Amino acid sequence: QVQLVQSGGGSVQAGASLTLSCEASGRTLSNYNMGWFRQAPGKEREFVASIRWTGSTRYDDSVKGRFTISRDNPKNTGYLQMDSLKLEDTAIYYCAAGRSAIHYYTTGSRDYDYWGQGTQVTVSS
Repeated sequence: QVQLVQSGGGSVQAGASLTLSCEASGRTLSNYNMGWFRQAPGKEREFVASIRWTGSTRYDDSVKGRFTISRDNPKNTGYLQMDSLKLEDTAIYYCAAGRSAIHYYTTGSRDYDYWGQGTQVTVSS
C-alpha cells in the first residue's frame, strides 16, 4: 500500500505562485507514474499534469507554460509548481500515483492506484 500526503496550497491572488507537495510512504515511488488532478466546484475531476517514472512529463493545455511537475525519488515526493495563477485555477488539487508496470497512460483517473487527500487552492482577484 502507498499513502500519499499532500501539503501546500492555500489562498493567493491572481498572478501569484504556489507549490504543492505529495509525499509517499509505504513504498518507493521510483517505479510509479505520478499525476496531479483538480476538481472545481460543480465540475468533474480533471487532469492537470503527470510525470512518468522515466521523468517524462505531460500537461493539460490550460496549465502548460505555467505549471511544472517534478519528482524527487530519494525523498519519495512529487511536486507541482504553479506560477501565474489564474482565477480558473481555483479547485481542490489531488496527487496520485500509478504503477508504471500496469498503467501506460497517465491522463485519466483510472490510470492511478493511490490518491492524496486533496488540498484547496483558491485564487482571487
